Amino acid sequence: MGGANQNPFGNAVSLQYTGGSDVNNKNYGKLAEKLNEADIERRKIQDEADRRERAAEIRREERQAKIAYMQQMPDHQPAGTVDEFMFKEGVQDQLDKLDNDLVGLVAVKQRVKEIAALLVLDKMRRKLGFETSVPSLHMSFTGAPGTGKTTVAVRMGQILAKMGYARRGHVVLATRDDLVGQYVGHTAPKTKEMVKKAMGGVLLVDEAYYLYNAANDRDYGQESIEILLNVMENNQDDLVVAVAGYKDRMDKFFSYIPGMMSRIGNHIDFPNYSADELVKIAAVMSRDLEYDIDEAAYATFKRYIEERMKLPYFSNARTVRNAMDRARMNSAIRTFEKYAIRGENGGFCSVADLKNIDAADFQILLDDILFADSTKRIFA
Repeated sequence: MGGANQNPFGNAVSLQYTGGSDVNNKNYGKLAEKLNEADIERRKIQDEADRRERAAEIRREERQAKIAYMQQMPDHQPAGTVDEFMFKEGVQDQLDKLDNDLVGLVAVKQRVKEIAALLVLDKMRRKLGFETSVPSLHMSFTGAPGTGKTTVAVRMGQILAKMGYARRGHVVLATRDDLVGQYVGHTAPKTKEMVKKAMGGVLLVDEAYYLYNAANDRDYGQESIEILLNVMENNQDDLVVAVAGYKDRMDKFFSYIPGMMSRIGNHIDFPNYSADELVKIAAVMSRDLEYDIDEAAYATFKRYIEERMKLPYFSNARTVRNAMDRARMNSAIRTFEKYAIRGENGGFCSVADLKNIDAADFQILLDDILFADSTKRIFA
């Protein structure tokens, strides 16, 4: 028996499983791998959930610590003076420049100062740890051309930058042509490109009512408006949108696009200048250009302005700028004829001659209105 076969089944091949010849057997290994991957993924999800919970717990602890800090803070805790913030942040400098650049517009300047006051006090609150939120800084400027809307937008951009509400504080001016395309698929890229240029500053949309065409519901301007509304809502911490135009047309535009109206927190109306204010604007322009206007010339200029205001296409400060350009040209012609053509004083002119604008230079403009053909007066 000692040499007997120990295998009760004889000398047959072992019955140990070797994988067999079934073609599906190779899928068993893949299944194990997938189960392992799923387990790893579950652990990742759990780790992420734990991380979020811990972050939320940290925020709660910080919030409770802040509440305790604010409750223990005495009311007489020094926060610094308003003047200190106004000067240190450069806000007062921008307000002074606004006063220097713009004649009149008392109500406009007051509104800008009110917005600046909100930003200054908000920053003082943040310094002490109070809860703050970015105020709605989107704006609507209504008024006729040449009333200072662009100038105010530039100053507001600088104030926002000084106070940390805008990264750059620059102003990008846009019209319908800059925002709306001519064919399907063209409007979105154009609008987004202008928005991209303005990020960190102010996007000033002039004559914004031209974006909407009530007579054509397939007009491409609607797509641009929708993009602007989305940006005003979701990117208000990095972009201020200002829309501008005539008041009556802007009111009608807002009635068609109530979403635009609801997103704008600051409405500023720019009144037309008076004749006396426009004379002062001419004086500011001459100062900046280093010209001297004779005292007698101001009376002639004022009469010209009064007559020009009666004609179509009057544009306030823009009309004054055009008049000053023409007066400078008239002065140059007069000086050239005196010294170059007639050869007075041996052809030598003085510094005073190069800086002078007199009544005769403005009288030419006035005569163009008083004596020119009626069809040509609007170009005077």
